[in-house]
Amino acid sequence: MLFNSISFLIFLPVVFLLYWFVFNKSLKTQNVLLLVASYYFYSCWDWRFLFLLVFSTFLDYFTGLKIYESRSVRNKKYWLILSVVINLGFLGFFKYFNFFADSFADFIGIFGHKSDIPLLQIILPVGISFYTFHGLSYVFDIYNGKIQPTKNWVQYSLFVSFFPLLVAGPIERATHLLPQVEVRRTFNYSRAVDGLKQILWGFLKKVVIADGCAEYANMIFNNSGSYGGSVLILGALLFTFQIYGDFSGYSDIALGTARLFGFELLKNFNYPYFSRDIAEFWRRWHISLSSWFKDYLYIPLGGSKGGTLQRVRNTFIIFLVSGFWHGANWTFIVWGGLNAIYIIPSIIFRSNRNNMDIVAKGKLFPSVKDLLAIMITFGLTVFAWIFFRAENLRHAFDFILGIFSRGSISQVPFFQYPELKQSIICILLIIPFMLIEWIGREQNYAIENMGIKWPRWIRWSFYSLLLFILGMYMHTGETAFIYFQF
Repeated sequence: MLFNSISFLIFLPVVFLLYWFVFNKSLKTQNVLLLVASYYFYSCWDWRFLFLLVFSTFLDYFTGLKIYESRSVRNKKYWLILSVVINLGFLGFFKYFNFFADSFADFIGIFGHKSDIPLLQIILPVGISFYTFHGLSYVFDIYNGKIQPTKNWVQYSLFVSFFPLLVAGPIERATHLLPQVEVRRTFNYSRAVDGLKQILWGFLKKVVIADGCAEYANMIFNNSGSYGGSVLILGALLFTFQIYGDFSGYSDIALGTARLFGFELLKNFNYPYFSRDIAEFWRRWHISLSSWFKDYLYIPLGGSKGGTLQRVRNTFIIFLVSGFWHGANWTFIVWGGLNAIYIIPSIIFRSNRNNMDIVAKGKLFPSVKDLLAIMITFGLTVFAWIFFRAENLRHAFDFILGIFSRGSISQVPFFQYPELKQSIICILLIIPFMLIEWIGREQNYAIENMGIKWPRWIRWSFYSLLLFILGMYMHTGETAFIYFQF
């Protein structure tokens, strides 16, 4: 079930009304309803994979109890390793089997040998990377003594499979979400209104900005050999805003929806395209994944405590693993490695924490220095996104060569690009969108406090304008979110 579908627009108010007006008698009934709704939400994709979700949930619930009850470090490690191996085993099979088989065949082919390993027609269970990491963070935190396991199966299951975050995050921590699951929620009107505003902004990001850009970005990337360099640059820019609108839009809808039910999820985006360096970008982009790798991979590897070489090594490891987490394609690994190269100078010179506050805090305009830093960081990010979007490495390199080439007679120049008018409309929508993001960059989401002090008629006119733009420029097809494939 997609957030941007008629089914969800029926599902959400039905669950909301049942939750607050029928099943509001006790904590248990609230949680049972949300768990049943979450399982139904997930089964709408493919009911067969619901069994995998339930098994993964039971595995970490059970091993979490065993880790806590074990009296020896050896037994604790046994149950931890069992959970990690099985979880990553399922994730590896469904997500990476064909990648490793194909890569192995290519490798031995260099030496003149032929591989007989068959490729399988494997369907990737939606959300497997996200709920697997939910469960792993739970058992890691129990093993490290940060939390005690819950003995309530329903509460733990809801933590893993709460429907707003189930298929594309944010990647929650038991230390943050489980305590909210364990207490009864009461309806809060202002929180619900705040949630609806964030949902509105998320929908605008997705169906207007992301889907609008996607149509022409896909056209350019899929036919990149036919276009000149300026059109390819346009395609890279459109994809840059597509992926931001798509993924941050999903996160906004998820956080807003959770707030309707009395939950606060982890913030996943914090205006990353206003970053002044790559280190800051990664503190603001997909925050829940970046912090997950920092806490459960980077710090156990030694973090920043060792010498320069160790810090560089650890940085490369987490970025390469992060790239590989995104998908079974060498393009994602190169994308991760490229971001590691971007960030290494700041690691070496210990300047990676120079920009901790939002840019131009308390000011309307940035300084010239900050503006130049934002533009350079944005340009590096756009370049890296080419690898993320490309079908394979050859496609990525051909795309980049096409940007820097002078073009040929067969390539369509910028002003003869047949979809130029529609692409310009996308750009004209992006400009006010980014202006609103800039104005609201110190808030949790751009329109959180926008208009609070305005007269009521102006405030409602503003929201009516957003709804008008949503209705006028939205793409009506039920297009899946990009991160569903991860």
